[in-house]
Amino acid sequence: MAILGLLGGMSWESTAHYYAQINRLVRDARGGLHSAPILLHSVDFAAIAALQRSGDWAQAAQILGQAAQGLAAAGAGALVICTNTMHKVAAPIAEAAGIPLLHIVDPTIAALQAAGVGRVALLGTRFTMEDDFYRARLVAAGFEVCVPAAAARDDIHRVIFDELCQGRVLAASRDRYLDIIAALRDDGAEAVIMGCTEIAMLLDGVSAALPLFDTTALHAAAAAAWLLNDGAD
Repeated sequence: MAILGLLGGMSWESTAHYYAQINRLVRDARGGLHSAPILLHSVDFAAIAALQRSGDWAQAAQILGQAAQGLAAAGAGALVICTNTMHKVAAPIAEAAGIPLLHIVDPTIAALQAAGVGRVALLGTRFTMEDDFYRARLVAAGFEVCVPAAAARDDIHRVIFDELCQGRVLAASRDRYLDIIAALRDDGAEAVIMGCTEIAMLLDGVSAALPLFDTTALHAAAAAAWLLNDGAD
């Protein structure tokens, strides 16, 4: 089987879900004691988060590009960036690695298309919701994309960094997210992209006003499929 490179740690809370889900899918498909051949480089998220706050995306891309380069040198045949936000610099990271990148938005697009969704709401960090790198890929695929109001975006971002990335899952924050989703439904959204890899920690198994598309689970499934296909496109 081919070897998959995971660029993780952003945060390690969600990277652990990637590792578990990919291995579970490979085991279920192959049976017995089979597991996923994975190389993981887990960065110190504090350094990356500081660069995000300061807007130094070039330096963040350089750090992650070097890590991805190391994964490729160690034998990884494809790269998974285990975070939505850092796909803002996916292109230079993939260029540094020199191996195919399994982009997180692509399996999400496929799932939305299969479900017949037209207008989708995007939840994530402030960078994901407000910058164009994520929405542009969705719009190019034919979706109308909406985001919550400014105050709601502030709350979503705060919960991600101050709670979920630190392993704290609070009922009050879950209720706030559900209220935001209900407002998005009232605004005409047909579904919600959980466009931060930690959001599933808060909303997994919860009944929401709209269908939820979990980018972590979808990305992990695409990664497992790549492995099960022995790295073939």
